[in-house]
Amino acid sequence: MGPLSLPRKVSVLGSTGSIGVSTLDLFDQAKVEVEIVALTAGRNVEQLAEQALKWRPQIAVIADEAALPRLRELLAGSGLRTAGGAAAVAEAAAADAQWVMSAIVGFAGLAPTLAAARAGAVVALANKESLICAGPTLLRTAKLAGGAVIPVDSEHSAIFQVFSPSNAQHVARLILTASGGPFLGWSREQMGRATPKQALAHPNWSMGAKISIDSATMMNKGLEVIEAAYLFAMPPERIEVLIHPQSIVHSLVEYADGSTLAQLGPPDMRSPIACAFAWPDRLPWPAKRLDLARSGPLSFDEPDLERFPALRIAKQALAAGGAAPAAMNGADEIAVAAFLGGRIGFLDIASTVEETLARMDRQNLLRPSDNDPVDSARVTDATARRVAGEVVNGLMAPVHA
Repeated sequence: MGPLSLPRKVSVLGSTGSIGVSTLDLFDQAKVEVEIVALTAGRNVEQLAEQALKWRPQIAVIADEAALPRLRELLAGSGLRTAGGAAAVAEAAAADAQWVMSAIVGFAGLAPTLAAARAGAVVALANKESLICAGPTLLRTAKLAGGAVIPVDSEHSAIFQVFSPSNAQHVARLILTASGGPFLGWSREQMGRATPKQALAHPNWSMGAKISIDSATMMNKGLEVIEAAYLFAMPPERIEVLIHPQSIVHSLVEYADGSTLAQLGPPDMRSPIACAFAWPDRLPWPAKRLDLARSGPLSFDEPDLERFPALRIAKQALAAGGAAPAAMNGADEIAVAAFLGGRIGFLDIASTVEETLARMDRQNLLRPSDNDPVDSARVTDATARRVAGEVVNGLMAPVHA
């Protein structure tokens, strides 16, 4: 990739979610020239139509096909093309865009992300599941097609910015930072009584519901450990996590000579999006500047795996390899949805995931498959969701971690 040239053809997958909205806002703030090829959304047809009328994409796609008539009604007379359904989202992802923001939440983002990678686009990756379920395949696909995958998660973006591939053999540790979420100072007993409203109230970041709950359980940090292992070809024993409540230091890379490089900045997702959009150039925009003199003390601590067992579960899934990370991800989606729906308690999220993995392991369902990686991931995801649903439904009481 050379210096940033504009105008640039861009697609935003998941344009109505928090990352998608931040991406479009960044384009506004930076006043960059972009040609929007595609905007896609899951169900938020009203906001998608509003975005489409402003940004004039070549196509606007709603994943919920039942909402397509409403989208067409809202865009009547605009001359904009529309489509609906999962296949249409993947087709839009493969369209002629130079840069694709992959911000669809959940397993549904895997196929579109791979489609964008096959098309040779630069993929700004905010969809964790694409790496968790098919990381090696995604990275290999992008490389073979002449594109690239640039992480958008603030932690991986931080590592990306201070990690030199030519010096990879000299990296001693990758250190991911975690805010600790809304329950950092809570006892396990208090966490057992936590409500969805409390779990969604992240102290530093504005995120979607699924990611916010994963932050509260620290499952998001476990997923990020797995992502970092794939993105930076780093063995799990050289990836660590530190609690950093201020969310100023976004992650660190320690080198063999004792030097530790860190990327710092205020908690604003538009900054890593800007990095992914312009890399290896830099995009000027009116970002809030970091004032260390007024930001207060910066503190760091080790995570408590007794109160936040999801981090331990994720590390075990990474070490187990095979289908374990994909199964863990699918089970987590079911468990988080059940918690948000009031069917299980907060602590039951991690225990449901752990019990799901244990059951699948006993049934030899976590072994590596020789089948197509994406098909294998789909089968694993579907199986994990079914088993997690059984756990949630009380067919067998989950074993609390």
